[in-house]
Amino acid sequence: MRWWPSGGLWRHPDFLKLWAAQSLSAMGSRITRTALPMIAILSIGATPTEIAILSALGVAPGVIVGLLAGGPIDRRPKRPLLVAADLVRACLILTIPLAAWSGLLSMPQLYLVAAAIGAASALFRIADNAYLPALVGKDRLVEGNAKLEATDSIAESVGPGFAGILIQAMTAPFAVIVDAATYLWSALMLSRIHSVETPAAAEGRRTSLVADAKAGLRACLGEPVVARLLAAETLMMLFGGFFHTLYMILALERLALSPLAIGLVISVGGIGSFLGALVSGRFALRMGLGPTLLATLTLGSAAALLIPLSETLGPLAIPSLVAHQLIGDAFLSIYLIHALSLRQRLLPMEVLGRAGATFHVATGLAMPLGALVAGPLADLIGFSATMWIGATGGMTAALALFSPTVLRQR
Repeated sequence: MRWWPSGGLWRHPDFLKLWAAQSLSAMGSRITRTALPMIAILSIGATPTEIAILSALGVAPGVIVGLLAGGPIDRRPKRPLLVAADLVRACLILTIPLAAWSGLLSMPQLYLVAAAIGAASALFRIADNAYLPALVGKDRLVEGNAKLEATDSIAESVGPGFAGILIQAMTAPFAVIVDAATYLWSALMLSRIHSVETPAAAEGRRTSLVADAKAGLRACLGEPVVARLLAAETLMMLFGGFFHTLYMILALERLALSPLAIGLVISVGGIGSFLGALVSGRFALRMGLGPTLLATLTLGSAAALLIPLSETLGPLAIPSLVAHQLIGDAFLSIYLIHALSLRQRLLPMEVLGRAGATFHVATGLAMPLGALVAGPLADLIGFSATMWIGATGGMTAALALFSPTVLRQR
């Protein structure tokens, strides 16, 4: 499978609009993701616990959205929800430079903005994952997911470095204006999609939130492979939450890297993800889908060991962080493309929104839990020990996939 435009979905005009929307907004979102903890640390002097709360609030609202939105997403057209989420995020981000300009920027405001953007982003992701099969068909899911992941990888590569440049030139509170503009672009592109979507679930059928949540959970646990994916991704996000809290502190304070250097290091992850997306199709063809899922999740998780190791390597600290971004993101990109495509293929169209919401609730609980544990744990047992716990704990995710049911997937 080739990623570079030469046919396939590149000749699908509405997929091109979806791709154009996400390509630019993905790069912009990296600016805010990089800038928010920097704003908190450099402009407000936030403590590790405050950074932990900020990281958790960026993810935790996904739990609430997952509980509320799965059923409505299945029963309604997805595109208007995607447009609304983009517009809301643009407006929220613009409050940061306005507050900085007026001298009112504070941690409570960053908490509020992070939480609200997290909620809107959760709605967007759940709706987007349910929308792609309706837009391109289930037989082109791997191609569609790989193209979107490859573009997202370019954003991961370019975005943080660009963020570092913007933050040094404009300061972090004003650099996020660019992200707001990218969300407006995304809303415009999505509004130009012409395909008429018919929701797979019955539009007129109303059910309770509890019934919707049960239906999503039942769909995930009732399919053995999807249940394994759910367990693996929950564990991955739980221990990944440690680094949402500690990575910036490690880079800024313990390794004394500049914002520009941090942005450039993180951007290498985009190169790794891009390479992973390029070879994802061939990888599964040669190894088989099940072995590919297990191998790539194992290797991608093991690469996180390079993060705490960097603190002991002196002049090799930056190469260690670069190697983590390159190797870890390459293998995790392959895993995520095939795991998402497999879930979309195995589950009925009418429950994709609720199943996606179930994944979002599980990972949305796990990520902030890990982030909230990491800050106080670092104060209690030490920063380095907590980093090692996060890195070694993340490798348990692969154990959830070690099953004949998964390995037999083709």
